Amino acid sequence: MNIELHTARLVLRTYTSADIPELLPLIGAREIAATTLRIPHPYSQADAEDQVRRSQESDDSVRLAICLAEGSTLIGGAGLRLELDHHRAELGYWIGVPYWGNGYATEAARAIVKYGFDEMKLHRIYATYYSNNPASGAILRKLGMKPEGCLRSHMVKWEEYHDVMVCGMLPGELQG
Repeated sequence: MNIELHTARLVLRTYTSADIPELLPLIGAREIAATTLRIPHPYSQADAEDQVRRSQESDDSVRLAICLAEGSTLIGGAGLRLELDHHRAELGYWIGVPYWGNGYATEAARAIVKYGFDEMKLHRIYATYYSNNPASGAILRKLGMKPEGCLRSHMVKWEEYHDVMVCGMLPGELQG
């Protein structure tokens, strides 16, 4: 699946093997794994190769590299984990530590949610985040996602239980 989305400052596109040298140090940062549900640490070359392969071949997800429109520098990733039997998807995203605090995650997430509703005709998009990551919750609220609850001690990461917050939205609720 070859997808390319454009925003004012970003291009979201299918990963390629040429992204691996930029991808590894960004996604491999411990701070990234600490704030995400499914990114392992350490992040290996094999993990990066799998990310690229799944980006190009997967029927159950949309995985896109987030790049600066000017210069094409890879700065993060965003995706939808599809549950097409139920016309829904789970939103996920990450931004490399050097690019935090610039609004890139919100801009990229808005673009992929719009794609999910407009092009994929999804009925629901939801996201989860660790309760100790309020920045992610703020991003989701900016998109128009509604808080739907807390799954107490739902995930184990690095031998520690974490509460997971759940937010969701339906078509027409995307803001911005």
